[in-house]
Amino acid sequence: MPRVAAALLGAALAFLTAAPLPAGRALPASAGAAETAGLPGNVLIADAGNNRIIEVTPDRRIVWEFPRPGDLAPGQSFIDPDDAFYTPGGRTIITNEEDHETITIVDYATRKIVWQYGHPGRPGSAPGYLHTPDDAYQLPDGRIVVADIKNCRILVLDPPPARHIQKQFGVTRDCRASTAFPGHFLYPNGDTPLANGHLLITEIGTRTAAELDPLTGRLLYHVPLPVAYPSDTQLTRAGDYLVADYSRPGKVVIVTRAGRTVWSYGPARGPGRLDHPSLAVELPNGNILLNDDFNHRVVVLSRATKRILWQYGVTGVRGRAPGYLNTPDGVDVKPAGFGR
Repeated sequence: MPRVAAALLGAALAFLTAAPLPAGRALPASAGAAETAGLPGNVLIADAGNNRIIEVTPDRRIVWEFPRPGDLAPGQSFIDPDDAFYTPGGRTIITNEEDHETITIVDYATRKIVWQYGHPGRPGSAPGYLHTPDDAYQLPDGRIVVADIKNCRILVLDPPPARHIQKQFGVTRDCRASTAFPGHFLYPNGDTPLANGHLLITEIGTRTAAELDPLTGRLLYHVPLPVAYPSDTQLTRAGDYLVADYSRPGKVVIVTRAGRTVWSYGPARGPGRLDHPSLAVELPNGNILLNDDFNHRVVVLSRATKRILWQYGVTGVRGRAPGYLNTPDGVDVKPAGFGR
């Protein structure tokens, strides 16, 4: 998610220096039953501030964690997992360590790093280097896509074990708005794969989402996003655009291709107020799963009532013990059959 890229926008800096929320309480274990919230499986959480990834059941039990003591080989590090997604094929998890300038693939069964791209802690733009990588996904054909924010480009990498850039969209370090300068990007922070093989690009600098045809490199359209800091736009089943506003107070909105808002959530105060949410995804029943970064929680919002139905983490309180998170920055829902 776009925490480092916030330094590129003056308005975002004000949000990042805001005072923390007061201590809160987690929902009781009996609240927000999975069948009510609509969670179809376990939830994968990139617990960035704790330098770990955890998998949590709908009844809030941690059943998988990386790294545990002994998981990292000598010389390996794992810092600031900004996103974490289950990969096609059901055997690995891909994560981008945004502040650590790397993409990492972890074997789910062995909890071992099996592939990396980038030089840990060393930003750059030459082959093999990244600068603030965000939203790393593995495609069904094995290729890796990533939004390389501060290099203002989208990269497509050959399937592992190779570490070769197959395609690039955008001009390295030539950061200009795609709305005015075709072939360029102004700080892209999302590259969500779509069912048609295209990529849904979120561009911080233009506050738009755009569908990229990776065969031609053309952007097919731009969707205006009515938020201060757009983060990781997703396509809903109805064909609309779901985006989190990485601000305080934050918002989650759904808009049409024309930019008309058809649903929104963003209380200005109270326990439901969001603080820099960075990824929202639609569940099968239409509810919204999202990570509320600076509130240190992951929640499910009712689409119908706009109430929090399920929560993991204690609102406004960072921690590492069971039931606590520290700046969770990415979520995913476990597909059926994964890891078997």
